[in-house]
Amino acid sequence: MTSPPILRTATLDDLDAITDIHTRARVEYYRAGGLRESELTSVEARASRRQAWRRAIEADDRAVSCAVRDGEVTGVVSMGPPADADVDPTTVGQLFQIHVRPGSWGAGIGSRLHERFVRLLREGSLSVGVLEAWERNSRAQAFYAHRGWRPDGHRRPGPRDADYVRLRLRLRLDLESQSPRRASDS
Repeated sequence: MTSPPILRTATLDDLDAITDIHTRARVEYYRAGGLRESELTSVEARASRRQAWRRAIEADDRAVSCAVRDGEVTGVVSMGPPADADVDPTTVGQLFQIHVRPGSWGAGIGSRLHERFVRLLREGSLSVGVLEAWERNSRAQAFYAHRGWRPDGHRRPGPRDADYVRLRLRLRLDLESQSPRRASDS
């Protein structure tokens, strides 16, 4: 039997594993949306992705956590203040990325990483989460919808004439515990 994933803060020692997971996950969802694998796995694309993860891990305003199962990094989540100027950073946190190693999908790793994001919203006294998802990534769309995320009408151009859509997760304050809960939990 496989052990449950352990969540921990990512370090630079995790950089190659994180880059690999991100690359493999992107190949799966973008290929399903019509992109060629070679566009996603080139040496340049991988180097750019690795550098972006390095910046995220080293950033003071970002939190990057890994899911580790049986000693292997199997997932990653990155979160921080919102990137868009029309989003209030005093009430909103952004989920930049969740990636789980293909082959480990459906094993609860993404759910644990999502729970980590929601916990960090609560700890930061933030009432809203935002994220962007490629509209052709139906797997991600379903994952987030199941957890209460809803489109907020904001879109930006993405690859293959498919937009990135912004989703919001609204938390409500539970008056008994004084902690935010997902609005969909009621």
